[in-house]
Amino acid sequence: MGKRSRQRQKNQSSGVGRDNRDNGSWGAGYADIVKENQLFEDYYKELGLVPEGEFEQFMDAMREPLPATIRITGYKSHAKEILHCLKEKYFKEIQEVEIDGVKLEAPTPLSWYPDELAWQTNMSRKIIRKSPLLEKFHQFLVSETESGNISRQEAVSMIPPLLMKIESHHKILDMCAAPGSKTAQLIEMLHADMDVPFPEGFVIANDVDNKRCYLLVHQAKRLNSPCIMVINHDASIIPSLQVATDGWREALFYDRILCDVPCSGDGTMRKNIDVWKKWTTANSLHLHGLQLRIAIRGVEQLAVGGRMVYSTCSLNPIEDEAVIAALLEKSEGALELADCSADLPGLKTMPGVSSWKLMTKEGQWFNDFSEVPSSRHTQIRPTMFPHTDKDKLASFHLDRCMRVLPHHQNTGGFFLAALVKTAPMPWNKRAPKQARKEPSAAPAPVPAEAAPPTEEVPPVGGEDAPQGDQPAPAREAACGPPPHKRKKMFGFKEDPFVFLSEDDPVLAPIQSFYDLSPNFPKLNVLTRSHEGKKRHLYMVSKELRNVMLNNSERMKVINTGVKVWSRNSDGEQFGCAFRLAQEGIYTLYPYIRSRMVTVSVEDIKVLLTQENPFLSKLQSKAHAQAKSLGMGSIVLRYQPNPEEPLEPQCPIELCGWRGKTSIRAFVPRNERFHYLRMLGVEVFRDKSGQRGAPREGGEEPKEGGEEPREGAEEVETKEDTEMASGDIVGDSEGKMESDQP
Repeated sequence: MGKRSRQRQKNQSSGVGRDNRDNGSWGAGYADIVKENQLFEDYYKELGLVPEGEFEQFMDAMREPLPATIRITGYKSHAKEILHCLKEKYFKEIQEVEIDGVKLEAPTPLSWYPDELAWQTNMSRKIIRKSPLLEKFHQFLVSETESGNISRQEAVSMIPPLLMKIESHHKILDMCAAPGSKTAQLIEMLHADMDVPFPEGFVIANDVDNKRCYLLVHQAKRLNSPCIMVINHDASIIPSLQVATDGWREALFYDRILCDVPCSGDGTMRKNIDVWKKWTTANSLHLHGLQLRIAIRGVEQLAVGGRMVYSTCSLNPIEDEAVIAALLEKSEGALELADCSADLPGLKTMPGVSSWKLMTKEGQWFNDFSEVPSSRHTQIRPTMFPHTDKDKLASFHLDRCMRVLPHHQNTGGFFLAALVKTAPMPWNKRAPKQARKEPSAAPAPVPAEAAPPTEEVPPVGGEDAPQGDQPAPAREAACGPPPHKRKKMFGFKEDPFVFLSEDDPVLAPIQSFYDLSPNFPKLNVLTRSHEGKKRHLYMVSKELRNVMLNNSERMKVINTGVKVWSRNSDGEQFGCAFRLAQEGIYTLYPYIRSRMVTVSVEDIKVLLTQENPFLSKLQSKAHAQAKSLGMGSIVLRYQPNPEEPLEPQCPIELCGWRGKTSIRAFVPRNERFHYLRMLGVEVFRDKSGQRGAPREGGEEPKEGGEEPREGAEEVETKEDTEMASGDIVGDSEGKMESDQP
């Protein structure tokens, strides 16, 4: 087998655990697979990770289907409205349903997740579809998931972002991000204050697999954030980036890093049933070196005082404590484990262990590397064993690691460790040199050779030797340069990201038409084409713009920015060739000072359920405001009334279009359904496939010359084309579906 084939095989096997723990499925059918693996039982029984007397409970739990869990998107201002809808409507209805004479249990909140924003239910997909009431609940979940208001995600997968203690100014790196559930949490935490359209921080989400990056894009785009960038690199050699500060270039160090590494995935056996027959101790032996290299690269890019959370969905100490111990030893005191035991009250975890041993797939045990025959030195590394110096081992405080066992709270299995960086890594004590940047009107991209040297990777306790049958390059001394690895690009060649200049002719009519405030960040606007008419305009935060301008040759960007305007052919005659895009309305709204119509609950119902209603259908206040505006794109703004508690108590901004005699909401299908549900309008597709709402949006007939000729859901970039084809986008149940309405 060639090296490339081996790597491909390894990548495919190593991604299994992460995919399955992120996506909270609704009861898969694997009745034909026998949930038995004697080697697995012998191994974990001998290790003693499960408390005495609980092993049978542990194994019974592993054989039970995993409960489904949902998480309400926490940063959106209407999270409370969704929670209210779930609790007061769907959960109450569920309690009244009987299936085969048995009353269903209502979903329960996860006790350790803040603000009741995560819920768990034991209902399978099959059960949900046995009752019309449950079918409505299922459709609600699917629709709200597509809108980004709900994520179906395994409970244990929600833990790592909570331990990172995210603040809005943090620069965050997600090293192995696909499929993106935890990335979404990071974005939510960054936007905790919805009154700040551009938080100072950002999230850079990376994945080595090009195709999985587009699934990651799909997850991130649901949240409509200008502070997220998706890149495509091998996490173990992810490039060091630069930023410009006061005319100087300096290395970018991250305040928070999520290091959720590929793993053997034995903690996902309750859902990923294939692991039962495929599990062997060899899986962990093959992955240990990769996990340690990724973790080392992570702490190198972590700022002093920053925090990195390392996590796996494996219970095996070879992938867990062994990696953390090796990392702590190599750090020579620059890293320490944080005690997170009190951070999530209600979450039951087991402390990390300081003693473990290793077993081969043939069942042979080794207590120490000295017992390993030389013929196995290519598979078994010294870093896989506990440190022989008991005092040093005690100084690591491995008990601060956390292991989640499935039978304790009816979850999957999981491992976490939070590391705090107290000093530069020992092989990079010198501060990186700063390269002087000449001032210019528009900063030029930084050539690769101008970048500061990356922190060199030290020998990884024998990791330089081949792993299994896969050779690894030999390394120089601990402080020598990292081995050269030629960058290979796969997948689509992405369109360029081109920032508009402050005097770009496109911006003047937009500024005038929408009366943008003077502090509108024009320099943050970008497009995806050097030539021809600009079809769509996007925005990123100032900090992400800095990263992009100074690293264009160093990283492969898959996607960034949120769409804020789209060109339409009718707009020019009304004074502006660009209409507002719903995706970016929450980013743009704070800067727009005209083209505003204040609408009521009844107005929104009319706009979302009728095709091009006449202006006269609006209530008097909205009618008067709409009549005073010229034709073209508008903002429909709803302000909550505290004296009407039955109405939504959160602001709503919708994109609209003012025609000659009519008005419409320019809102994608799923968001249309979302807002109707918030207003108490039933939206349901019966067995014939018809929706309860009068229209689906995006396909309404047009009055001559009144509306944009371009649809609300256009396909422009290559990732959009890929998703529209149905080859990439999958919901959390694993079925493939289009991203288009």
